[in-house]
Amino acid sequence: MTDTAEGASTASIRVLLAEDQGMMRGALALLLGLEDDIEVVAQVAAGDRVVEEALAARPDVALLDIEMPGRGGLDAAAELRERLPSCRVLILTTFGRPGYLRRAMEAGASGFLVKDGPVEDLADAIRRVLRGERVIDPDLAAAALSTGPSPLTPREQDVLNAAADGATVADIAARVFLSESTVRNYLSAAIGKTGTRNRMEAVRTARQNGWL
Repeated sequence: MTDTAEGASTASIRVLLAEDQGMMRGALALLLGLEDDIEVVAQVAAGDRVVEEALAARPDVALLDIEMPGRGGLDAAAELRERLPSCRVLILTTFGRPGYLRRAMEAGASGFLVKDGPVEDLADAIRRVLRGERVIDPDLAAAALSTGPSPLTPREQDVLNAAADGATVADIAARVFLSESTVRNYLSAAIGKTGTRNRMEAVRTARQNGWL
């Protein structure tokens, strides 16, 4: 907050809010709007709208969910870092998974919070990331340290993502442009690294840890 010489004017923190659930998005916008120094200048319901709206509204902070239609919040965060580096990114999600935290930091996010915290903590986090601080849910940070980084290679992640709907090896191969034998090798490696018995268990384990 910046006072003029007369002390009569203040500058609000401009926030973009990206959340696909309309009721949650409306409630967050309303609650943040009650803060004297925060103004929600844009709201989007799909991840593929984030960058476009941010470039138009020029927010100071983008508050992003992870799982949204069109595009995930982590991918949007990475592009925002490139195209609007002045905008800080704060991830707010239901999915408090260690792997998501690591990926968020790699994407350039300044903070990572889960949605079950009080709105006062969220408002404080917005102010802190704007000051250049990094704000991370402490329980999630501890879990991330104990879990370690993802053991999966990018190609193994691609193959598991393609297998998530129960697709056949032939279908997976067509989706990721690999031979069927190569897909089998990647699936076998991913199953071994996740300590599971089959590809669907590997997908579940990888998702639970935020590796996909």
